[in-house]
Amino acid sequence: MNQEETIDSNNELFEHYQFKADKGQEPLRVDKFLINRIENASRNKIQSAAKNGFIFVNQKSVKSNYKVKPGDITKVMFSHPPYENLLIAEEMPLNIIYEDKSLLVINKPPGIVVHPGHGNYNGTLLNGLIHHFKNLPSNEDGRPGLVHRIDKDTSGLLVIAKTEFSMTNLAKQFYLKSSKRKYHALVWGSVQNDEGTINENLARDPKNRLIMSVPEDKELGKNAITHYKVLERFNYVTLLECQLETGRTHQIRAHMKFIGHPIFNDKRYGGDKILKGTIFNKYKQFVQNCFKILPRQALHAKTLGFLHPKSNKEISFESDLPEDFTKCLNKWKNYSNNI
Repeated sequence: MNQEETIDSNNELFEHYQFKADKGQEPLRVDKFLINRIENASRNKIQSAAKNGFIFVNQKSVKSNYKVKPGDITKVMFSHPPYENLLIAEEMPLNIIYEDKSLLVINKPPGIVVHPGHGNYNGTLLNGLIHHFKNLPSNEDGRPGLVHRIDKDTSGLLVIAKTEFSMTNLAKQFYLKSSKRKYHALVWGSVQNDEGTINENLARDPKNRLIMSVPEDKELGKNAITHYKVLERFNYVTLLECQLETGRTHQIRAHMKFIGHPIFNDKRYGGDKILKGTIFNKYKQFVQNCFKILPRQALHAKTLGFLHPKSNKEISFESDLPEDFTKCLNKWKNYSNNI
């Protein structure tokens, strides 16, 4: 997604999204093409943009029935700036587990979006950060303090840079894959091996651009490596420790789905269905109760380690599983013990 300011002769328009159609793209109406790629975008909103001449393909304004072809570059414009330019400080509690003059480490609760984006105008972690810290350095995307991110419904640890030097240093560590990140994930099924490595490229799914998947063409996508280790088995689900060697969007979620073990209650990747177990109604009710207790994907960023930008000494942090995750695990433990 590219974001840049554009001004025409009558109105100020701001580019919010730019997409280049894949080489395998089948002809598809531009409104459907964009709905598949922009989270929380309604068809009315997209069609309104087309009606007002705010959708461009290869620099030319198009109507909503234009058929997108391979290689087409599609841009969407709106009459207000990108959300990052509207970033407003908001008071909110921050669970800071470590802080010094260079950085801070936050334990993010589930349900909090890290930074503003389409459909999330405010109430993000970044809104809270700029309220508490007035002069955070911006990353290459213009987002103050952010070195990395985790998904809205993933809980756990994030490091925030407080100085320009720390931002550059930490960003380089994440780019060079020298930071250490471990997650706990509850996945469907009994994972066959006690440990393993998933080394499969990831790219936007051609049928659903809101998720990532392993492309059939191994030359497509970006390299993604996830190491996993079984921590506990509960008959129909397995608790894993996942260590990231790379940090691609939805990496653990997409890799787990690829090996046939979607994360428990991960709606976007199919984990919100009863994928393993019995046909008995009591079991179905048990799983539904687990979904209610943990109404999100069972994924927690538990461990974070890196070299401190100033001392160059390795530091690491751990966070406890949040209450919803713990309650769900306990229910599975009790259930599996009584089978």
